[in-house]
Amino acid sequence: MAAKSRGTKKGAGGGRGARRAELAEAVQRALLTRGLEGLRLRDVADEAGVTPAAVLYYGDLDALVHETYQQAITRYSQDREAAADGFDDARLKLRACIDKGVATGPDDGLTRLLFEYWPRCLRDAKAAALDSSLTERQIAVYAEILTLGRAQGHFALQDPPRLIAANLVAMEDGYQMEVLAGRRTRAEVIAALSSYARAATGHDLSAERDQEASQAQ
Repeated sequence: MAAKSRGTKKGAGGGRGARRAELAEAVQRALLTRGLEGLRLRDVADEAGVTPAAVLYYGDLDALVHETYQQAITRYSQDREAAADGFDDARLKLRACIDKGVATGPDDGLTRLLFEYWPRCLRDAKAAALDSSLTERQIAVYAEILTLGRAQGHFALQDPPRLIAANLVAMEDGYQMEVLAGRRTRAEVIAALSSYARAATGHDLSAERDQEASQAQ
């Protein structure tokens, strides 16, 4: 991960929006360093280079963490949607969607943020609603691609698009922890997801990967 960049003290130049953005980055760094359960207001203040009182000017710790999780969901979803939108062919869209959804490794900060917050969803309705919105957004991306692939004549779907999409997202969620814990590699997870996609759509994504690899040599 990149080296830490300390935020400026309150009132040390820049607008309130800029200081809030710096604080949001400080919350993310503190979450990735200490984890959600061990997070203290002092940790965020230290990362931002301000006093705890200055942090509270922007909200209490729970509110700041909730906002950080919301921002992480937006970034994760937009990145994936943009990757899929880069292609017209549903086969390429599906491959891009799978590739973009899998963590790069244990140090994938964005994915770690999402999983650091997940246990709170079991006890907090507000957090659970956010998590549900993330799940539904990912299912919608997959379902749209699968429907398009069927219309284009590329996919022979074995189940309804939404069911296949929900299964892909559930598999991703399960495998992500394996990648973040260092027990599986990104390549292994992509291969597993591609295997299910082949069974569910009748299209082998690995064939196109092999073709690209041979062309690159």
